[in-house]
Formats: sequence, C-alpha cells, structure tokens
Amino acid sequence: MDEQDGRTTVGADVASLLKRCAEGDQAAFRRLYDSQSPRLYGLALRLMKQPALASDAVHDAFVQVWQRSARFDPSRGQAEAWLASLLRYRAIDILRRRSREFYGHERTDEPDTAPDAFAQLAERADGQALHRCLDGLEETQRRAVQFAFMDGLSHTELAARLGAPLGTVKSWVRRALLGLKRCLEA
Repeated sequence: MDEQDGRTTVGADVASLLKRCAEGDQAAFRRLYDSQSPRLYGLALRLMKQPALASDAVHDAFVQVWQRSARFDPSRGQAEAWLASLLRYRAIDILRRRSREFYGHERTDEPDTAPDAFAQLAERADGQALHRCLDGLEETQRRAVQFAFMDGLSHTELAARLGAPLGTVKSWVRRALLGLKRCLEA
C-alpha cells in the first residue's frame, strides 16, 4: 500500500469513528481516543510546553469530541484536522484562563526530552510533504501559520507579534492554509 492510500484509509477510519461517536458508540470513542490521543498530546505539548496542561487540553478536546462529534462534516475537511483544531482551541482556552490566574510559588514541570510533534512529523512522508509545502509559501504566510499552529497564537496575538492589522493576518493565515491544501493534494 502506498503512502497516499494509507493516509486516505486512516482519515476515512477516523471519520467513520467520529460518525459512530455521534451515534453514541462508546467503543468507537475508545478506538478514536487510543488512535489519536498520542498525536494530539504531542501537538498540545508543543503548544503548551507543560505536560500537565497538555494532558488537560487533550482531555477537554476529547470531551468536546464526545459531545460534538455530530458536527463534524467530512466534506469540509479531514477528520484529523478537525480533531487538531478542537485541541488547539482547548489549548488556547486553557492558556488564557491560566494567564488570568495568580499563583504563589509553583513547581515548574520538567522539560520533556522526547522529540516534539513537529520533529516526529518531519520524519514521516506526510511530514516531509508538509515541510515542502510550507517552504513554498510566502514568508509572511509561513510565519503566520507556524505561529498559529505550532506556537498556539490566536489571530490577535499573531497581529501583535507580526505588527500587522488583524484582517491582514487573518488573510495571510487563510491564504496559507488554502495554499497548503492545494500543495498537499497535488
């Protein structure tokens, strides 16, 4: 089986598991969790830099999957991307909530020495394709996507970091995602 067929099969399997979750199938939810939680945890760890917070984000994302899996529409995108976006939004929510809290002395988490999700992805064929497609984007679009999806910045935070108007940043991200989609489908 070639790489493309393997990716399609995995995506179709995740989409079918989401459909079964929407119907209340707990066994499908368990399979979905077992197959996708390691990838989502790696992404959360990259975004949040703290294992405990990353675990919370994965937990919150899967609670939302159970509650809202009926909202997944396969015609609008891939199941894995939908799961990653749920995770990203939960991670941002947790980080925002945490930034408003005041703590006294708190023990810091030990840094994780395992390769981050982006490094692991780079080792796979689809990760290499993603890197190739990212390299083909304009510099501003590439930076906007990397800050948003690898560092977990919101559009407002991106605008501040990049020193550009919010609407411009949103356009960069949208154009970049469309460009990545075209490149990866080619």
